[in-house]
Amino acid sequence: MPASPSGPGTSRARSWWGWGYADAHLGDAECTALGALLPGTAARPLPMPRVADLTIAPPGVAPPPTLEHLVTTDPEVRAAHSMGKAYRDVVRALRGRPGRIPDLVARPTGDREVTDLLDWAGGHGVAVIPFGGGSSVVGGVEYRGDTHRAVLSLDLTSMDRVLEIDTVSRSARIQAGALGPVLEGQLRSHGLTLRHFPQSFEFSTLGGWLATRAGGHYATVRTHIDDFVQSLRVITPAGSGTSLRLPASGAGPSPDRLFLGSEGALGVITEAWMRLQERPRYKASASVAFADFHQALEAVRAIAQSGLSPANCRLLDPGEALLSGASHDGSSVLVLGFESATGPVDAPLTSALDLARAHGGRGGVPTSDRDGPADTAVSAWRSAFLRMPYLRDGLARMGAVVETFETAATWDRIPALIDAVRTEVGSAALKATGHPANVNCRLTHVYPDGAAPYFTVAVAGRPGEEVGIWDDIKAAASEVLHRHRATITHHHAVGRDHRAGYDLQRPEPFALALRAAKDALDPRHILNPGVLID
Repeated sequence: MPASPSGPGTSRARSWWGWGYADAHLGDAECTALGALLPGTAARPLPMPRVADLTIAPPGVAPPPTLEHLVTTDPEVRAAHSMGKAYRDVVRALRGRPGRIPDLVARPTGDREVTDLLDWAGGHGVAVIPFGGGSSVVGGVEYRGDTHRAVLSLDLTSMDRVLEIDTVSRSARIQAGALGPVLEGQLRSHGLTLRHFPQSFEFSTLGGWLATRAGGHYATVRTHIDDFVQSLRVITPAGSGTSLRLPASGAGPSPDRLFLGSEGALGVITEAWMRLQERPRYKASASVAFADFHQALEAVRAIAQSGLSPANCRLLDPGEALLSGASHDGSSVLVLGFESATGPVDAPLTSALDLARAHGGRGGVPTSDRDGPADTAVSAWRSAFLRMPYLRDGLARMGAVVETFETAATWDRIPALIDAVRTEVGSAALKATGHPANVNCRLTHVYPDGAAPYFTVAVAGRPGEEVGIWDDIKAAASEVLHRHRATITHHHAVGRDHRAGYDLQRPEPFALALRAAKDALDPRHILNPGVLID
């Protein structure tokens, strides 16, 4: 059945240089108050950057007349497509050095136009950077280097419709440029949801989630976008193709797996059939406090291995709990939540709370969303979760270096890994800046065999040296992760910032096959040069 293209839409302006909406950035007074919490930061914030102050060269190439209507050379649009939203990107914009600004930005509306743009770019030595919402925090949507004549940012957000909904099989065919709210807005009237809500939900697209194997908000079971894919349609410089739509298959290596996580280096994902779910009607949540973080880890492991499958199972260490307002007494806090479309979830929440208390947890009063305001710690965490990227940008304006990185490892390695990151990355930050750093940890996703720790590092930097300091901290963190046999990324993707770690961790026969796939599908090497492979 055809689906309506209607979506919630918004008239709010996106920030070209920082996270989210321009009107949600912290004001100067808020930045100053925030900086006061981190000794060594500046007395006054850097001004918000202006596109008018950038040096933007004229385009080095012009599209043919047949493609002119798809392309813009507007300076503000080009600047907004020059990089993602990592700390490294934010501080470069604040210092007026955003890197290579694309010569052109194209907004195709269908597969034929994507094909035509790739054909033209390949024949003229133009690098093509597939671009969804631009929320990459790993250098995934920028061009670094000088081997191409020009750079085209291929913005897919005009391809944003839910094209078909199969209510019998409970799935939908969706264009890759649909932003999270636009996608969910088209499914809502059918009582269905994709149920994939990354922190970047408002500002990222289905195609971006697929190309980066994005992780969502939910902590167990279906944690990654991979789990929802029935079929992909991909356009490459060598041709286009659509995988067979199936619930499951054992017929050789999966064609979808080649493009999931390919980050635009092998082809452009233009649409996908995605598995849907009924919208949940029953929700309940609670928080549990722990005096000892390692006891809390054991509690989370017990819950993860119990088969209860909570929707939310976030463990905040004392620093994260304090930062989010979930706790002010030095406790670690476990935020638990359950939801269902078919029946009450009070029983599984009670069982999870019993496991938490058996491992030293305190408190934990279940609260249904229908009962009114949620648990105070749960409410505080939810608010902080959405506000955190704006706070990071405010700290960046005060000269702070604020790095986040995430990983995953098996349970037998988790305690030592977390301790090593706190100690060694903290030491690296102190060495790089001369200031003590705050190194906090939370678990974002948990599995029966392991967990995904997410770390935040905040330290006062030195004016003009923030990027170099960031690079030093990132290198130290990557070394610790590799030594402890933890993945270089659990859900942020590889991009350009994680390339060194990714190269170390992938098997060489796989790297050989990946290079061969690149040569076959993108023989002129125009697609997102520098990600995954050279």
